[in-house]
Amino acid sequence: MEDVGVVLAGRGGSRMLRILNIRLSRVAVLSQLMRVPLPPLVTPRVLGVDDFALYGGTYGTLLVDATTRLPLTLWEGRDADRLGRWLREHPGVEIACRDGSLAYRQGITAGAPDAMQVSDRFHLWQGLSRRVQDIASAHRGCLPAALPPVSDTAPAPVEGPLENTTADTPTERHARRLFEAVQALTRSGRSHSSVARELGLNRRTVSKYARAHTWQEVVRRPPRKFSTLDPYLDYLQQRWDEGQHSAKILHEELQTKGYLGHYQRVKMAIAPLRRGLPIDEPRERPPSPRETAPMDHHPPAPAQPAHQRPPAPPPRPLP
Repeated sequence: MEDVGVVLAGRGGSRMLRILNIRLSRVAVLSQLMRVPLPPLVTPRVLGVDDFALYGGTYGTLLVDATTRLPLTLWEGRDADRLGRWLREHPGVEIACRDGSLAYRQGITAGAPDAMQVSDRFHLWQGLSRRVQDIASAHRGCLPAALPPVSDTAPAPVEGPLENTTADTPTERHARRLFEAVQALTRSGRSHSSVARELGLNRRTVSKYARAHTWQEVVRRPPRKFSTLDPYLDYLQQRWDEGQHSAKILHEELQTKGYLGHYQRVKMAIAPLRRGLPIDEPRERPPSPRETAPMDHHPPAPAQPAHQRPPAPPPRPLP
């Protein structure tokens, strides 16, 4: 019954025992399972220390044997004193894998001063991803140039982004005002937190406007999806160049060519041409900085025989 309870817990264990002609409720199985003594705790050579979320903003600490990957103990909170006390009561830890938490660093230093503190694989990749994301955010304007052309006949992307110095929409005018205000305050030596309090903005928003070189970089232009008018865009451009600027006449001409869409869609399509701008063609959404960060992580090399594998690098110490 103990073995079944360990493998299947209460409800599943009760069902399995019923097949074996042992009729016990799930509560009885769990009660017997709780009476099973825990194996003796052996101090690991490599200790893993990490936190986990209990509920809401409450976190706990989990200690794991990094060699066997079995949990050792856990408690509520992330205080350094309790971690240091546990390490003093269980001497023998040579390497401690942890995240970048200052509390865990202080606890390991106090409880096992001779242990080497290293960062585990997950937090190394997480730190690298955040750094790549920061770099991609600083060069947000370069991301659209990385998109492939919509079709084989579409023009290749230009080397540099075309900047429109005029703000035509309320969103663009708002972005330009915020950009000028944030840039003026940050150039005077003000911190991002101070600027955020004065302008009533989030600190991340202030950081985004402070990193940008132009206000166009912070305006998110949503991608336009393909529509039934897209096959006729070249014809609209041709007729516009020939001098036909009436949306009603152009719509009637497109109907004779098989276009079944509404007149309003044709009117909206030629609106950029009236302002001297190129016609709005379908485009893909450029990747965001968060989506760009994982692209830099190349997959691991294929497995090699043991005699051909290079020696594993030593653990990376944390500062």
